[in-house]
Amino acid sequence: MPKRALAVLGAALIVVVGGTAVTAASSSGGGKGQVKIAVFNGWPEGEAVSYLWKHVLEKKGYDVEFEYADAGPAFAGLSTGDYDIAYDGWLPTTHKAYLDKYGDALTDLGAWNEEAKLTIAVNKDAPIDSLDQLASHADDFGNRLVGIEPGAGLTDATQNKVIPGYGLKGMDFVTSSTPAMLAELTSAMKAHQNIAVTLWRPHWAYDEFDLKDLKDPKGALGAAESLHSIGSKQLATKLPEVAGWAKDFRMDSDLLYSLENAMFNSGTKDYDKAVSTWMGQHEEYVASLTAGARVASR
Repeated sequence: MPKRALAVLGAALIVVVGGTAVTAASSSGGGKGQVKIAVFNGWPEGEAVSYLWKHVLEKKGYDVEFEYADAGPAFAGLSTGDYDIAYDGWLPTTHKAYLDKYGDALTDLGAWNEEAKLTIAVNKDAPIDSLDQLASHADDFGNRLVGIEPGAGLTDATQNKVIPGYGLKGMDFVTSSTPAMLAELTSAMKAHQNIAVTLWRPHWAYDEFDLKDLKDPKGALGAAESLHSIGSKQLATKLPEVAGWAKDFRMDSDLLYSLENAMFNSGTKDYDKAVSTWMGQHEEYVASLTAGARVASR
């Protein structure tokens, strides 16, 4: 969820910068140095993983500061060293433009999940299975395709590739925000109504609802992607231990879904408490994150 209220240990300082960025500093006092994590607005998998690493790093003696920002400003901040690391780089497609622009000033620390995919999702019992069927069944979906933020890469791909590629210009493509899309999805699923939304894997919605991805025979949304940890150029020198752990980090989608559900679907706003509880339920996996060796997530 984008711009969720941060429930950090101790007092939190929240600052809005240009209407897009939110800063929240945690209060741990470990003494091993400060780690500034860039968290992308509207990307729940990155927020969940960032919270996980916040707790792991604090237990190892680091001070952790979150910077919430849209992807573009976040990559720019990583390139200047204002942020140390982000755990939500989608490669090779979604964030390619940022890597092309700032790549010489960034460090790709490798993929922690290789099951990422941009999608158009519908309720599992919808009368279609492929995007090339959507135009002829538009009425079944209220002639609407529900999107997320207007500036998102998924929105751009939908507007410029999916809609013209599959003859969907007659449908109303609604864009506002990720929370608004998820609210419509939740409402439609509870009412047992057909709905088509722009979505992506991994996302907790696939664990929460009976959904299916529409086939994309034209490849308009691109191939499967990987989720990468992206560091500043100085990270390996400034925080070598943190960089090493990020390189070894792996998390499969099922484990990620369980973390996201603990944070976003349990009814709590105290994400620190939710993550701490989740970590206690996955002690072996959590210990492996700083064990110095690449291990499976289960």
